[in-house]
Amino acid sequence: MQHLHVFNSLNRQKELFEPLFPPRVGMYVCGPTVYNDVHLGNCRTFVSFDIIYRYLLHLGYKVRYVRNITDVGHLVGDTDEGAESKVDKQARLEQKEPMEIVQHYTNGFHQMMQTLRTLPPSIEPTATGHLLEQIEMVQAILKNGYAYINNGTVYFDTAKLIANFPDYGKLSGKKVDELIAESRDNLKHQSDKRHPTDFAIWIKADPNHLMKWQSEWSLGFPGWHLECSAMSTKYLGKEFDLHGGGMDLQFPHHENEIAQNIGACGNSPARYWLHTNMMLLNGRKMSKSDGNNVMPKELFSGNNGFFSQPYSPMSFKFLLLQTHYRSTLDLTEGGLESASKAYQRLMKLYQTLLNISPAAQPDAAADAEISLFVKKAAEAMNDDFNTPEVLSLMFQIAPRINDGFIAKASAQQLDALKTSFRQFLFDIFGLYDETEADSQHQDSHLLAATLDLILKMRAGARARKDFATSDLIRDNLLSIGIQIKDSKTGATWEKI
Repeated sequence: MQHLHVFNSLNRQKELFEPLFPPRVGMYVCGPTVYNDVHLGNCRTFVSFDIIYRYLLHLGYKVRYVRNITDVGHLVGDTDEGAESKVDKQARLEQKEPMEIVQHYTNGFHQMMQTLRTLPPSIEPTATGHLLEQIEMVQAILKNGYAYINNGTVYFDTAKLIANFPDYGKLSGKKVDELIAESRDNLKHQSDKRHPTDFAIWIKADPNHLMKWQSEWSLGFPGWHLECSAMSTKYLGKEFDLHGGGMDLQFPHHENEIAQNIGACGNSPARYWLHTNMMLLNGRKMSKSDGNNVMPKELFSGNNGFFSQPYSPMSFKFLLLQTHYRSTLDLTEGGLESASKAYQRLMKLYQTLLNISPAAQPDAAADAEISLFVKKAAEAMNDDFNTPEVLSLMFQIAPRINDGFIAKASAQQLDALKTSFRQFLFDIFGLYDETEADSQHQDSHLLAATLDLILKMRAGARARKDFATSDLIRDNLLSIGIQIKDSKTGATWEKI
C-alpha cells in the first residue's frame, strides 16, 4: 500500500492513514435526510466521499462503505423537541404518507447520484429499518449512567460525560462554556433537560407526530444523532477507520455521535474524521429562504435565474474536482464556464493520448517525463486526496502530448501514461465523456427510427402478400443482429 495521508478533523492535522485491520477499511458517511430533493452542497459532499471511496479501492483496500438514509428523527431546525419532523412536515404539505415522501426523495437522491456517476455504497441502511438497534443503544447508555428519563424522553447526560471524558467538543473545536452558551438559546420549551448541552436520544412523540413507535419509555422516535451511532456500530464495529460528512455536521451531529458511542461502547467510534467544506453561490451562502439557491436539475437544465446557460453534470463535477474538498467552493458563472471548457479539453486530450503509438527508438527524456507525472499524480492523491493538483499535472503534460513529444516514449511508459489517465479520469474521479455518450444516444435514436421505417415497409409487403420481400428484410436484419418478432398486434425488434 502507498503512504496515504488524510486530514483528521479531530486533531486538525494531516496524519498517516493506518487502518485498524488492513487491507480492510470501514468508512461511514452521513447520508441525506429524504424530505426534499438533494441540493448542490449535499452533492459536493457525496461526490467528494465517492472519490475517496474510489481511491481507497484503487489503492487495493477492501472498503465497506456505509452511507445512511435519514427517514425519521431529524426535526425542523435540528432541535430536540418542540418542532415537527422534516419528513412529517413535508408529508403534511404534500398530503402523503411519510413513507411516500421517503421513497420519492430517496429515489430522486439515487437518480442524482447516478447522474453524477457516483458508486453506490456497500450498505445503505435506513433509520426506520434500525429502530431495534437504536433502542438497544439507548438502553446501553442508560445502563452505563450517561442518560436520564424525563416525561418519556431520554436525554444524554453531557455533564456526566464531560466529568469522565473532558474531550467533548474537541471535534468541533468548541469549549464547554461555548457549548453551554449556544445551547442555552434552545432551552425554550425544553425545561426537562438538566443541562443546556444535554440532547434527546429518544423523544416522546407529540400526539400529532406521524412517525412513532412504542418503547419502554414512551410512544416516540429516536433522536437524529442516534441513528448514525447505532448503524455505524452495527456494520463497522465499535471502532472503525473513517467517518465523513459535511463540515456543518461537526456540531452538534458528529460531536454527539462521539458522546453516544462513548456512553454506549466506552470509546469514540472513528479514528479519522473527514469533513467537506461549504459551497457558496456567487459569494453568498446558499439559502432557499433567501432565494440564493440553485438545485442540481435547475443547473443542468439552465432553468434558473443565476446562470446564462445549462451546465452539464460532468462540468459541475469537474468544478468540484478543481477545488480541494476541504476548501470553500464558490459556484459562479465564470467558474462553471471555465470548468466546462477544461473538462472538454481533458476529454479531447485523453482521446489524443489513446491514438499515440510508441516510438521505434524511445527517447529517455520522454520516458522520464511520464515517470515524473505518474509519481507526482500519486503523491498528490496521497496528500489528502488533492484532486486539483492531479488535474494541474494533467494540464501541465498536455502540451507534450499534443506536440508529439510523448510519442517518443517507450511502449511501456506510454502504456503507463494511458493507464494513469484512464484510472484518474474514469476509475477515481468518476468522469465520463458526455460528448461520446450524446453521440451514442443520437445513434440509438437514429437506429430506432430507421428500424421503425423498415418495419413499416415490411408490413406493407406482407399486406400485399409479398412474403419474399418480407422474409428478405427479416433475414437481412437477423444477419446484423436485429431480430424481428411478429405478433397479432404487429412486429417488434430487438438486438440479439
